[in-house]
Amino acid sequence: MASPWSMTDFALVVHPDIQAGSAPRLRSAEARLDEAMGLAAAIGLDVVLGEVVAVKQARPATLIGGGVVERLSETIAEHEISVAVIDAALTPVQQRNLEQAWQCKVIDRTGLILEIFGARARTKEGKLQVELAALSYQRSRLVRSWTHLERQRGGFGFMGGPGESQLEIDRRLITERITRLKKELAQVQRTRGLHRGARQRVPYPVVAFVGYTNAGKSTLFNRLTDAEVLARDQLFATLDPTMRRVVLPSGQIAILSDTVGFISDLPTDLIAAFRATLEEVLEADLILHIRDAAHEDSRAQQADVEAVLADLGVAAGSGRVLEVLNKSDLLAPEERARLTLREAGERPVVLCSALTGEGCEAVLAMIDQELSAKRLQVSLALPLSSGKALSWLYDHAEVLSREDEDLVSRLELKIAPQDLQRSLKKFPELLQSNTELAKSLQAAEEPVESHLQSG
Repeated sequence: MASPWSMTDFALVVHPDIQAGSAPRLRSAEARLDEAMGLAAAIGLDVVLGEVVAVKQARPATLIGGGVVERLSETIAEHEISVAVIDAALTPVQQRNLEQAWQCKVIDRTGLILEIFGARARTKEGKLQVELAALSYQRSRLVRSWTHLERQRGGFGFMGGPGESQLEIDRRLITERITRLKKELAQVQRTRGLHRGARQRVPYPVVAFVGYTNAGKSTLFNRLTDAEVLARDQLFATLDPTMRRVVLPSGQIAILSDTVGFISDLPTDLIAAFRATLEEVLEADLILHIRDAAHEDSRAQQADVEAVLADLGVAAGSGRVLEVLNKSDLLAPEERARLTLREAGERPVVLCSALTGEGCEAVLAMIDQELSAKRLQVSLALPLSSGKALSWLYDHAEVLSREDEDLVSRLELKIAPQDLQRSLKKFPELLQSNTELAKSLQAAEEPVESHLQSG
């Protein structure tokens, strides 16, 4: 879906710096304004003015004060501005009142992000999710603001009465469409579940990329996988999940998954609608948190991403999350050294530049090391004639050493617990050739991985 805006639409962006009752903030109001201006530019608006407006107390009618509304009305008329973006959540009444005062289209932060998502979604799932979120948002706009829809339609015949109002009809049609969309999305989720099941039968470990929007996830993804995912210096350049296979330094194969970028104050409707996309993160063996190391609000962006992950049930200290500090090419040498030293004590971290390729090998090595740490080291013997079993083990495990003697191949390897279980079920000759292992497994009631880890 193309954006309804173009660079011929002049825009004003206002960030209301609401002070009353606000929680402590990690980023400045100016940084929030810059981000909002970037979001507006991402849908093709020509942002001619941006302003931070101090708001001591939010006004129920207009959010910002009457004096500011009047002053900005003159500015909007002077610069022929057709779209005003308010970087906050507006009630339907506030949106209507500002439009009447300014005589231009007014959209809030939720509407702005929905515009971007609607313009960028490419896959069927992405489009369904965007439409669902947009309709949920639109339905809330029907509650009090659309007074022009409250005209009555007549009933059938002389006894029909006034019938449904246009508002009620619109609300009913939107509700019916939302119900159909949810059914379609449920089917898409089932399909994605089948795809995950197929990967688990292969299987290869999945590494999900997450991070604040425009942190360079897609550029790094392309660099590591030679993929051609859309990568621009633009907020929300990637919306649909993409998966590619990569060979790690040890020879192990992993699947990298690029996901939608996170952002502060992501609309509630979008979090719910994009739950299916974020399931890739929940199912991942590892989560790679890509951060823009050169951004002045890198720490605040980190907190925003970790908050979303926590909402999904993934704790930052769970051991599944690794950090990559991207855009090192924008840092001075002394900054790189200081940043690496400061971050290294907290969790596994690598400094890299997806643009130049510097440090990208270290990223793959870190992934390889973390995945390897989750595998078991075991010794197996099998007949040399078992070519299929040997080939399967080479594909699904890291073979540390191999000795062939008397028609028997003895392997020392690292293998994921679930892969060891599958190999023993898939190739009975492995149990026959490893009698001690077979006896211990037959005597144990717990799963293979529990027995081996405890033994």
